[in-house]
Amino acid sequence: MGYFSNLEIEILDLYEEGVEPTSIAKITGATLTNVLEVISNFENDQYEPVEPDDSYADGEALASAGFGTDEDYGYYGDEE
Repeated sequence: MGYFSNLEIEILDLYEEGVEPTSIAKITGATLTNVLEVISNFENDQYEPVEPDDSYADGEALASAGFGTDEDYGYYGDEE
């Protein structure tokens, strides 16, 4: 989950706890405009949480993070 997704979740968590938007902006470091937009989208049922990206297999995710591929470590899939 990216930074903005985490920020939106934090904003909504604080909002549901009853924290005022101006205080949410100060706590999270977001602009008041961004806080109000996230809250507005949530209240109007337009908020769509970002789903985790499962497009990478474990080995591909490690490779994209700079740790090489499964094959680099001698794993070539389940052998029968």
